[in-house]
Amino acid sequence: MSRLRLNLNLNPLFITVKTLALSVIVATSFISQAQAQTFTGNSSGTWGNPTVGNNDAPNYSGVGTDTFSWGDPADFGTGANVLTFTGNSISTPIDSIFKVGDLTYFNGSVASGTTVDSVPLNVLLNLQSPVNKVAEYFGFNFELVSTPNTGTPEENADFVYVVNNFSDNTFKLANTDYTLKLTGFSQNGGVTSVDQFRVLEDQKTTAAIFGKIVQVPSTDPSALPIKVPESTSLVGLSLLGIYLISRRIISRVIK
Repeated sequence: MSRLRLNLNLNPLFITVKTLALSVIVATSFISQAQAQTFTGNSSGTWGNPTVGNNDAPNYSGVGTDTFSWGDPADFGTGANVLTFTGNSISTPIDSIFKVGDLTYFNGSVASGTTVDSVPLNVLLNLQSPVNKVAEYFGFNFELVSTPNTGTPEENADFVYVVNNFSDNTFKLANTDYTLKLTGFSQNGGVTSVDQFRVLEDQKTTAAIFGKIVQVPSTDPSALPIKVPESTSLVGLSLLGIYLISRRIISRVIK
C-alpha cells in the first residue's frame, strides 16, 4: 500500500516534465518558423531636406529624388558633391544581412560654406511576402563630412556615415513589430563592411548599403528576454536527464 501511495505522489512530476517538454518544443518550433520566413520585394529611396548647420550659403538640390547634390563648385571645374541611391530586389529572412541598395558618391570640389551637414535617406521597402504587400519608408540620417583640400589625397577624402542605424518606423507581422537596421557599407558583397564611406577628391565610387530586418526591442524594462535553447535536441537531452534522475530517485525510495 505504501508503494502505491508513493507512486501516486510522484506522478505529477512526470506530468510536469512532459508538459515542459511539449511547451519548449512548441515554443522552439514557433520561433524557428518565424525566423525562417523570407521577406521578398524590392527597395528604392529618396533624399529628404538636409540640415545646413553653420554653412552661410548652402547650395543643394534633389530633395524628393534618388540623387542629392550639395556644394557650389564655383570655378573649380569638377562639379558639386553627389549622392545617388539605387534600390534592388530583396529576398531575406528575419535578422539576416541583405543588400538594401547601392550608394554612389561623387566627391567634387566646392566652395567653403556652401555645403550641408547631413541629409536623410528615406528607404522604401515594397514587401510582397510574408506580409500582405507592405510599403513602408525607413528613414536614416547621413552625416556628410567635407575636408579642406590641404593634405594628401587620402587626407582630402570626404566621407559619409549613417548617424542612426535603426529606423523609427516599423511594420507588423504576426502581432510583432519589425524595423530596418543598417549595418554598414561594403564593396565585396557584404563579406566585410565599414561604417564610413570615403571617397577621394574628384572621384566617384559605389558601395552597397547592407542591413537587416529585425524585431523592435522592447522598451518595457520589466520585460525579461526569454532564453531559447539552441536546438531541440539539447532540450530533449535535458528533459531526458530530468526524467532519468526522477526514475532513479523513485527506484531508490521503493527499494
